[in-house]
Amino acid sequence: MKYFEFTFHTSPCTETVNDVLAAVLGEAGFESFVESEGGLTAYIQQALCDENTIKDAIADFPLPDTEISYTYVEAEDKDWNEEWEKNFFQPIVIDNRCVIHSTFHKDVPQATYDIVINPQMAFGTGHHETTSLIIGELLDNELKDKSLLDMGCGTSILAILARMRGARPCTAIDIDEWCVRNSIENIELNRVDDIAVSQGDASLLTDKGPFDIIIANINRNILLNDMKQYVACMHPGSELYMSGFYVDDIPFIRREAEKNGLTFVHHKEKNRWAAVKFTY
Repeated sequence: MKYFEFTFHTSPCTETVNDVLAAVLGEAGFESFVESEGGLTAYIQQALCDENTIKDAIADFPLPDTEISYTYVEAEDKDWNEEWEKNFFQPIVIDNRCVIHSTFHKDVPQATYDIVINPQMAFGTGHHETTSLIIGELLDNELKDKSLLDMGCGTSILAILARMRGARPCTAIDIDEWCVRNSIENIELNRVDDIAVSQGDASLLTDKGPFDIIIANINRNILLNDMKQYVACMHPGSELYMSGFYVDDIPFIRREAEKNGLTFVHHKEKNRWAAVKFTY
């Protein structure tokens, strides 16, 4: 699968600006992001790239007094493990119960759940607020012998943790071929079983389930569009955890969820990012 590598320069270049830019670009079709000097590097499938959509997204950027410019090239295949090792990915401990690291890390902190992730193009090392929020939910809730769907699985870090905590069977789905390959590698690295990985979108959910738990860490527009398909493979008492959007987006998510028969339980937030829990 061929990708374009976009280099976005932001002024002012702040964490908030780059976070909002990542969210905006996610809605424009970009799949993964790396902070770079002066802005953000982002990747999009060539087949999904529409430069007019990207220009419109920048023109409608929600933060005032922000200047954004970009260049792009065809992305070369890289050793993404080496890139993360050199520049970004450091071990992370969540709630003092779960440690996430890669095979190249030494002196890894000890925790109840030890997850090995070798990220490639997939977005989901646990560092981003949305991933860590969902990890917190999985750590706080009973999963033993519950069937689980990880929609938009990325690295499958969430499905792997759920399986470690007793969820079974687990299903992981992502539209990105690289994510599927990386998921299979990470599942093997962690020596867990009963996780089936598939490539596709919510249309794959036809005749699947019902699931006891569904987790979907994607973005607002996809969640709003696909929520009815999640609900179609739930049963009374099923739980739905969603993230990938901001606190300001919760009313839109809640409205669509309640329209589809879901009941709001709570939300959690971190640096303006949100995760919500619903039951059916």
